[in-house]
Amino acid sequence: MPAPLQTIRRPLLVLSAALSSLALTAPVALAAPSPTPTPGSSTSSSASPTATPPANMSSVGGARLGQAGTQVNLTNGVPVLPKDVTARSWIVSDAESGAVLASHNAHWRLPPASTLKMLFADTVLPKFPKTTEHKVVAADLAGMGAGSSLVGIKEGESYTVHDLWLGVFLRSGNDAVHVLSHMNGGVAKTVSDMNAHAQDLQALDTRVVTPDGYDEPGQVSSAYDLTLFARSGLQKKDFREYCSTVSAKFPGETTKKKGKSVRGTFEIQNTNRLLSGDSDVSVYPGIAGVKNGNTTNAGATFTGVAERNGKVLLVTVMNPEKDEHNEVYKEAAKILDWGFQADGKVQPVGELVAPKNVPQASAQPGATASGEAGGDTSTKPSASGSASAAASEDDGSSGVGIALAVTGGLLVLLAAGVFLVNRRWPLPDLVRRRPRP
Repeated sequence: MPAPLQTIRRPLLVLSAALSSLALTAPVALAAPSPTPTPGSSTSSSASPTATPPANMSSVGGARLGQAGTQVNLTNGVPVLPKDVTARSWIVSDAESGAVLASHNAHWRLPPASTLKMLFADTVLPKFPKTTEHKVVAADLAGMGAGSSLVGIKEGESYTVHDLWLGVFLRSGNDAVHVLSHMNGGVAKTVSDMNAHAQDLQALDTRVVTPDGYDEPGQVSSAYDLTLFARSGLQKKDFREYCSTVSAKFPGETTKKKGKSVRGTFEIQNTNRLLSGDSDVSVYPGIAGVKNGNTTNAGATFTGVAERNGKVLLVTVMNPEKDEHNEVYKEAAKILDWGFQADGKVQPVGELVAPKNVPQASAQPGATASGEAGGDTSTKPSASGSASAAASEDDGSSGVGIALAVTGGLLVLLAAGVFLVNRRWPLPDLVRRRPRP
């Protein structure tokens, strides 16, 4: 598509998306433009948020969660919180019980960056079987912001839904998000669906303008809401698989060789550094995803889930003030370490609420969870059955699962209940330690 036409279409798409979302969410003050992002970022224009949280924030999940500053019940036997956490907002909670162990400005409405893709996935992922193929046309890729993070989708090539979701989770590909959005009926409809789903999850701090998290005026979420998105998404088998995949093969461009069409692949790696590791960040023991983000306006954002000794914790960290490489992961790791030490000792300061359509106390023992995309509702396989299924399936991805056992080589079936009393979901289904270089 010619560049001028793309330039015109993006504002129209965003305006349409914004108008469709206004009826679904509480009004939020629009932000003014900010400088153009550096190459490789996934942001656009929108002013930096204020330096201090508002005096009045949401009290969803408990009154203390709406208060500014750090909220924690420090009593005898409870470890002291790490001193060098500089994030504007963070929260750590028990994924099973929903107990919020500690928080800092949990309901502060801030730009979410690509962590918003968790809501996108939780909304759209169940709509298409992973084997569905889609041939990309120019309209699918129209309207993406300058400097968007991309997985490398090419017009005229076909991709499975499985491929596209790997692009969303591993490379945070806005191109993959836009293709899936167009499959879902368009960007505006997808934004409307996401806003409606956020309301169902009681994520009332969230207002979606773009499905990919690209900075736009008025697009906000909170550490509390991002945690709700992760908790909901992790009930879905496919969501757990994608967010815990370390690396995968992604389809390349078709070329001609000796008169024959040949399509190769290239490797993509998860940009969640607690999952994949980096020069200054180690793989976090027990990490199982979920999603990271980084934009000009939002700074670095991250939501993670990890298991240790049968406990599964969720952490969300938004916009550390300390400007160091991988700082958001370093602070998330420190908060998780504290959470595992404090869990069972500290009195909660609030709770993660259940969705409107899920009565918290009505579940019966043995109830099954909602399943993977495409309608498979079975999420309670035996450990041996799951291992056999995983061994027989080769989809080109590696590192599926979490880095739980430092000694490696073990397949483990974990269980973590979410939302409903006596209901338990595997988190994730299989754990496979990725060989370290």
